[in-house]
Amino acid sequence: MADIVKKPSEAIANPSAEWDPFRAMREFMRWDPFREMMPFSGRGSFAPSFDVTENKDTYVFKADLPGVKQEDIEITTHGNLLKIAGKREYEEEKKTDTVYTYERQYGNFARTFALPEGADVSLAKSELKDGVLSLWIPKKPTVQPKKIEVTSGKPKS
Repeated sequence: MADIVKKPSEAIANPSAEWDPFRAMREFMRWDPFREMMPFSGRGSFAPSFDVTENKDTYVFKADLPGVKQEDIEITTHGNLLKIAGKREYEEEKKTDTVYTYERQYGNFARTFALPEGADVSLAKSELKDGVLSLWIPKKPTVQPKKIEVTSGKPKS
């Protein structure tokens, strides 16, 4: 049971292990040298990815936030800047647990987006459902174009 997670160094130390070049490439592509320099107990930091889309009436922001509580999310605006911040608390393991690896991320996160002039944040709505944060910011109603009639001769005063 102790060999649930094999590290690349273990494969090198054990020459009888079968070498898989595709597995080695996948592990290399996953490697993040900056994660090793983070001061967060070697557990990395939480940086959720966002999808930002626009349709005819609304700007839509979505993020996967599994394990984040509703009260731990804060959405604020300042001028045309939208800030979405929050945190996912670290789950303490019991002293009797045997830990093989830590791959899940914990900690604080914050993302800032610049909103276009047509965004109406006063009517924004958000929802956290099944670990997915959705935020809808409607567009301001556009001013209807005014038709100017073309006449011949001088304009009447």
